[in-house]
Amino acid sequence: MSATSTSSRTPQESYSQSLARLASAQKSSSGAPAYSRFVNRRLGRYLAALAYQLGATPNQVTAVSALFTFAGIAVIAFVPVSVLGAVAVVLLLVAGYALDSADGQLARLRGGGSPSGEWLDHVIDATKIGTLHLAVFLSFLRAPQGREAVLGVPLVYMVVAAVAFFAIVLTDLLRRAENVRTGVPTRGSRSTSALYSLAVVPTDYGLMCLSFILLAWPLGFTVVYLAFFAANTLYLVLALPKWFRELKGLGELPSREDRP
Repeated sequence: MSATSTSSRTPQESYSQSLARLASAQKSSSGAPAYSRFVNRRLGRYLAALAYQLGATPNQVTAVSALFTFAGIAVIAFVPVSVLGAVAVVLLLVAGYALDSADGQLARLRGGGSPSGEWLDHVIDATKIGTLHLAVFLSFLRAPQGREAVLGVPLVYMVVAAVAFFAIVLTDLLRRAENVRTGVPTRGSRSTSALYSLAVVPTDYGLMCLSFILLAWPLGFTVVYLAFFAANTLYLVLALPKWFRELKGLGELPSREDRP
C-alpha cells in the first residue's frame, strides 16, 4: 500500500477522540483577535475532526475553503444587492474562514504539516485579501448610491490589507528563524490575553465576514466598512514600527552572501 493511501484511510479513533486530541494541541493564541480566537478556531476544530474521520488531506480542506471563500467574494462583486445575497455572502465567507482554520488543525491531527501546504494556505489567503476589497469596489461601482466620495476606499484598503498580511507573515517567519537560531523563544511568541483579543477585534477578518450581512443596507454597510478601514489603517501604522523595533532587537541576521 502506498504512503498516500495509508495516510488517507479512515482513522482508528472516534470523532470525539479526534476533537479531544485537537483540544490539547492548539497553536498559540498570540495576537489573535476575538472572533478568530474564540469562534473560528472552535469551528475549525469541529471541521478538522470531521475531515480527519473522512480521510481528507489538509490541502483538500484548503481547496474547499478557497471554493467557499471565492464564491462569497464573487457574490459581492457580481450579484445584485439583496437580503438573500447578503446572507449567502456571510455563510460562504464564514464557512471558508472556518475551513481555513481547519486545514492547519487537520495537519496537526495527521502528525504535522508540510512547507507546500503552508505555502498553498498563505497564497490563497493573500489572494482572498486582495480580491475581497476589489469585490467591494466593484459593488460600489455597480450601485454607488451616494458613495462616490468614498469610491476609492476599497482600493486603498486593499493595499493596507496586503501590507498588513505580508508584514504579519514575514514578522512571524523571522521570529521563528531567530527561535531556531538561538533556541530561545522570542518576545513575540507568548500568548496574549483575552482583553487584547477584544481590543484588536476591528482587525478581525472573521468579524468583517459577518459585517457583510449589512450589504442589503448600503448606508449601514458603508459606515461599518469605513470604520474597519480606519481601524485597520491605524493598527498598521502603530504595528509596523513596533515590529521593526522588535526584530531589530533580535540580533543580526546572516548577510546575503552567507544565506543559502
